[in-house]
Amino acid sequence: MSCLCRRFACWLAVILASTAPWPAVAGQSFPFGSELMLDAAPMHGSKRIPMLEIEDDGTASIDLWCTSLQARATVGDETITIVPGQAANLVQPPPCDPERQASDDALLTALTAATTWQRSGDRVDLSGSVTLHYRLMTN
Repeated sequence: MSCLCRRFACWLAVILASTAPWPAVAGQSFPFGSELMLDAAPMHGSKRIPMLEIEDDGTASIDLWCTSLQARATVGDETITIVPGQAANLVQPPPCDPERQASDDALLTALTAATTWQRSGDRVDLSGSVTLHYRLMTN
């Protein structure tokens, strides 16, 4: 009988160890090469929502409310640095009202102030002076 109890205790320990959460699940990797959409509703009169895409080599594309630009990004285990470059549409800027332009400026400022990132499933949060919530495009 004691042998049976010992076997049961061993099996119970194996089952509990195998169902314990693994640290790797909590620290998901950064989704390089994927489109990240800002978790926000479109502004009045537009369907556009800001997006961010960062490649493995650090090149980044940023689509704001009005304009798009290229950037350089450095992504560490939990850190991020984004340095914006020139706007992509310098030839003829799209019509942009003052409200959208102000929103572009505020979003770009928040992106460049981001110092840390965290991923939970399809959500990626960039934190600095404010926290920006992005959703991984899964379609």
